[in-house]
Amino acid sequence: MKKINQLTLLLTFLILFSAFRADRSTITVFMIGDSTMANKKLDGGSPERGWGMMLPGFFSEDVVVDNHAQNGRSSKSFISEGRWEKVLSKVKKGDYVFIQFGHNDEKTDSTRHTVPGTTFDANLRRFVNETRAKGGIPVLFNSIVRRNFVRASDESISKDARKEPGKESLPTEGTQLFDTHGAYLDSPRNVAKEMGVVFIDMNKITHDLVQGLGPVESKKLFMWVEPNTVPALPKGREDNTHLNVYGGRVVAGLAADAISQAIPELSKFVRRYDYVVAQDGSGDFFSIQEAINAVPDFRKNVRTTILIRKGTYKEKVVIPESKINISLIGEDGAVLTYDDFANKPNAFGENLGTSGSSTCYIYSPDFYAENLTFENSSGPVGQAVACFVSGDRVYFKNCRFLGFQDTLYTYGKNSRQYYENCYIEGTVDFIFGWSTAVFNKCHIHSKGDGYVTAPSTDQGKKYGYVFFDCRLTADAGVEKVFLSRPWRPYAQAVFVRCELGKQIVAKGWNNWGKKDAEKTVNYAEYESRGAGANPEARAAFSHQLKSLKGYELESILAGEDGWNPTKDGHKLIEVKR
Repeated sequence: MKKINQLTLLLTFLILFSAFRADRSTITVFMIGDSTMANKKLDGGSPERGWGMMLPGFFSEDVVVDNHAQNGRSSKSFISEGRWEKVLSKVKKGDYVFIQFGHNDEKTDSTRHTVPGTTFDANLRRFVNETRAKGGIPVLFNSIVRRNFVRASDESISKDARKEPGKESLPTEGTQLFDTHGAYLDSPRNVAKEMGVVFIDMNKITHDLVQGLGPVESKKLFMWVEPNTVPALPKGREDNTHLNVYGGRVVAGLAADAISQAIPELSKFVRRYDYVVAQDGSGDFFSIQEAINAVPDFRKNVRTTILIRKGTYKEKVVIPESKINISLIGEDGAVLTYDDFANKPNAFGENLGTSGSSTCYIYSPDFYAENLTFENSSGPVGQAVACFVSGDRVYFKNCRFLGFQDTLYTYGKNSRQYYENCYIEGTVDFIFGWSTAVFNKCHIHSKGDGYVTAPSTDQGKKYGYVFFDCRLTADAGVEKVFLSRPWRPYAQAVFVRCELGKQIVAKGWNNWGKKDAEKTVNYAEYESRGAGANPEARAAFSHQLKSLKGYELESILAGEDGWNPTKDGHKLIEVKR
């Protein structure tokens, strides 16, 4: 029996983990090239990034970027070292191979040097032919520009030199950007035309970018690092070839735009986010809070979109009231977690309290989150909040809220919140607070005997919690769950067309030992179904609705501004003060 229960729990977890994504096939984009495209080590906080390292943040999860570009490699050495053979063995029909060489083919050593028009072109043809033979789709790119505002006769710049600031004098820069790649830029273009291959002119794209910024501002794209600012580079660096985090993101974005225009089959998967958070260095930031802090205060009339790439982010996040109109979009497997709890001491030795225990605090209006998990991982230790929501017009879609007691704190008294296709779990009072909140088609899961909700609706409020078409389930062995108990005397909770599991007790509702509250609460159901639906046996202070008049989904959250997330999604509304 124990093994059966363990298997049941495992299957439940797998179902829940995959509940917010449909199985789908993916397209792989293989990348081969040199250091300007390559993934980089993050040791010592190194800010160097290849544009290919940043490219995944511009695609949906339907596209997997497998970057094999390598520092210092030419088309010749990439083949001779067996790197191409390894990539080719993975290519399957419908995959893409992005090919960008040139920087190191220019080098004079025999292990890397190729000649444009002959050996360089021959290697590019080989990549194309062998990719096609596997059913793949080759795409040729030429090299990104070097930041060279002096004539190309200055060999120190044309040879990808990495200099220490102040160690030697630099040539005087003008305002014109000069080419350093010569005929190596033409070979990919010529081979692409000859063989009917898509060609992306990365040199022109980056030339226009750098020339437009000029000699001063363009340094922000490249590895110009002041001494004693980065542990990995204590002496600093002056590097006109290799991109930093900002440069990598900018160039990858321009590449994504060009790919979208040149390859219609991939254009539908291209995405644009203002910021990307990624633990592997492929984003603007490593932590969610860093991204939040970077959002301009009171950025009006537009959303700031932040992609949270797959990973477990252990941090407490605060989204202040000034960071309005933020959208957090999670990749599958993006989890925000922390392990504070009410009885845990703070820095002064006092208990954190329920409000102080939350993993995430949302004070800003017009916040939107999609496909993100909010977790309090402290375990069954009493009150421990996963998400504390105070802002108005807050919308969660396909999100998960994980915890035990007090998982989701709907805190704001004037806050309207909308939860769509979300999963919320806990034991006791795991949805609680003052706010008006609609839960539409959500999965509500009890991990132990207890109470699903504990509303503290203020007197005079028209609505508290309303659940539409939700499914209430429980762990095996859970047998005594109440729909609600009143944290405050005017608590409101209404369940509409919900499927109630057998864990819901016949009485349905609990008065929390407050006999007087039975006269003031508004506890109701409409067309409940399932083993836990038992209208005849329900507590006398609850009632069964005869119609949904007054409980139209679109009107509950309308307020004075007409907010209607069921119709308008996360579209911003005009707010006049």
